[in-house]
Amino acid sequence: MISFADRVKGVVFGTAFGDAMGAVVEKLTHSEIKIKYGRIETTLTEWWKADLPKYERLGRMRGQGIVTDDTLMTLALLNVYCIERRHLDAYDMANEFVKEIAFRPRYIPEFGQEAFILDRLFYPEKHIFNRHVLANCEPREGGYGNMVNCGAAMYISPIGVVNACNPKGAYDEAILFASGHQLSYGLEAAGVMACCVAKAFEPGVSVEAIVSTALIYAKDGTKRAIHDLCEAALSLRDVKEDKSAVVQQFHSVIAPYSPMGDNVIRNIDKIGVPSNHYTPSRLFSIEELPLALAYIVLHEGNFLEAIKDGVSSGRDTDSIGVMIGAILGAMQGVQAIPSVEITNLEVINKQSIEDHCDRFIEAAHSIIHKDMDMHSFRQQQIRSLLLNPL
Repeated sequence: MISFADRVKGVVFGTAFGDAMGAVVEKLTHSEIKIKYGRIETTLTEWWKADLPKYERLGRMRGQGIVTDDTLMTLALLNVYCIERRHLDAYDMANEFVKEIAFRPRYIPEFGQEAFILDRLFYPEKHIFNRHVLANCEPREGGYGNMVNCGAAMYISPIGVVNACNPKGAYDEAILFASGHQLSYGLEAAGVMACCVAKAFEPGVSVEAIVSTALIYAKDGTKRAIHDLCEAALSLRDVKEDKSAVVQQFHSVIAPYSPMGDNVIRNIDKIGVPSNHYTPSRLFSIEELPLALAYIVLHEGNFLEAIKDGVSSGRDTDSIGVMIGAILGAMQGVQAIPSVEITNLEVINKQSIEDHCDRFIEAAHSIIHKDMDMHSFRQQQIRSLLLNPL
């Protein structure tokens, strides 16, 4: 039996591991990764931009296990739960979470120095600060006007933890909380990602059960993208060693739901050109979660193989790795991650991830036990009500 604590550590270290694995090749195509690296096998890998002039790297460092904003925001959400010790909604996004990312400095591994998480964030994540601090919006409308992306789904896994074995509760809470950040299929992905993590906490759960649960709660394009990609993964299991063929098929399947393709670089030639990229739609889906689930299905839950192939498939590689790592980390526990990789993540990132986990485990225990007590009380009240209808 895998303990609750080991599963929580599996989620958090799985997030950091997938993040660090994918960060070194983020925005490269599968072909470019194949030429330069073959396949990403370890966090101890050099960043593809390491030899470029500093101005081309924007003063950032990656490689050798350095994590990105995916992990930093996950740790920030852990801290919010440790402070509030209850379930969250968009008002907590506008309050304590904003404080975590914009007002409490910490060591930022990519910068090699202390700074605010906000200084590191991409524009759709900076939207949290713009909407809640500068615009002082109604918190549940915080996601309005944002670029639709995977920015909420990438750090939402702690909501799955505090709703362990309760995927509907995780989905609902993630939607409530992340509405302060994202909208449309970006918000939907956050709900489904949290739902998958919650389901993965069930002892003895199968990969098929996790995907089936995702399909129960997913809506619109997100539901269809997950279904189609996981069906493709099942059909490709016998040829999974032909990694390029798998990537080609996966990208072909996701194309109707995500029109960006390999051209993920934003440049001057795209300015003023109308497109559906990152715009709200009931027909679209982010790529990262369906691809993560597809690689989990393809490798039948093999933690390392799913992450290695997932982050080597190109495009938003760090977030694909994060989602695989969090889901399978919840399912298999921290034991699924090589201890040497965990040590490297702790040393190079200086985040004291183990300490974050220990504090969060205690807070999550408290939240879940309160839920159990409330559920028991509610059952008693409902039973009394139904037995005495008059």
